[in-house]
Amino acid sequence: MNTAVLDLVDASSERTRQLMTELQSQGLRLIDPHAGAASRRGGAGPSDHKAVTVDGVTLMVPVHTATAFSSPFVAEAPGPDGRSLLRRNSIPIASIAFPRAPRFYGLQTADGVPYQQIATLHGADVLATTVLQTCIRYESRRKACKFCAIGQSLAAGRTVARKTPAQLAEVAKAAVELDGVKHMVMTTGTPPTPDRGAQILCESAQAIRAAVDLPLQAQCEPPDTDAWFQRLKDAGVDTLGMHLEVIGDDLRRQILPGKAEVPMARYWDAFAAAVDVFGRGQVSTYLLAGLGDSAETLLATSRRLLDLGVYPFVVPFVPISGTPLEDHAAPTPEFMRSVLAPLGAMVAEAGVRAADIKAGCGRCAACSTLSRYEAPLAA
Repeated sequence: MNTAVLDLVDASSERTRQLMTELQSQGLRLIDPHAGAASRRGGAGPSDHKAVTVDGVTLMVPVHTATAFSSPFVAEAPGPDGRSLLRRNSIPIASIAFPRAPRFYGLQTADGVPYQQIATLHGADVLATTVLQTCIRYESRRKACKFCAIGQSLAAGRTVARKTPAQLAEVAKAAVELDGVKHMVMTTGTPPTPDRGAQILCESAQAIRAAVDLPLQAQCEPPDTDAWFQRLKDAGVDTLGMHLEVIGDDLRRQILPGKAEVPMARYWDAFAAAVDVFGRGQVSTYLLAGLGDSAETLLATSRRLLDLGVYPFVVPFVPISGTPLEDHAAPTPEFMRSVLAPLGAMVAEAGVRAADIKAGCGRCAACSTLSRYEAPLAA
């Protein structure tokens, strides 16, 4: 491999940070689609991605989207050492790798369900599950989030509608013991109950923490009462995610009409109350870049979130096949840098960094290059 390729692969360099951002925006074509752990199609996000490791940093990179199919980036089939040559427009630029399928994928629960249908590996060392694979929003065409594919993996038989606490505990214990999983994310479709999934997450967390010492993040819409935040913490949840995704009121009504029924005012009140329980930096929210919110709006909202102690996890939008937004363009690398570069400085200044989050998407950081902008590059 030539020296130019080796020189690029340095996670502290501006060139490599730029490459990572470009990969997440433009996607990747694979000569060998079976390299490494299997990619995900459909289901609750992140989806239509594949885990890719660049100099020890694992990213989720789109591989099943229209943008990826026309990407200038191509990964050659892995060699004997497990590494692949990455090309941009046929020019070799880096050596990359794909995390291998975890060993726990080969097992079944005591009641005969494959472990992979209960929880999956995200990034390099994160266990993720959608506890309830149905959603009151998704079941209504009028209220469904236009980017959501939560029902696709269920319809395809790749998961089960409801993961029981016992199943989650069994799989989590195995993932820690067999594959060294470091933390776990539990999200859920929204049930038709005022707690918006908090009760299901409490039950799941209690069972998991009784079986294994594994930091947990729970994700749900703001519940009807702030009392749920203490209940979640008491159940063993370390960090909480409540995802705005889209900011502008008109845009929210257009793209996530069901979730928009929960007013932004409730989100802001819930963020403040949750930080009081979990602490600064242990509450986060997804902000999807590329759906219409301007860079200025994303940064202004992130500043308000940081002032509260909430981590603003800005992620490039990935158009998933089979959703109403499957043909929506992914954000350009230039747009992502215009947000992530100033946001990284804001996050560092606020002292709310990805590395300090105990568990969850922000700590994993594989779906965004935000964490790469939080620390100054080496001279």
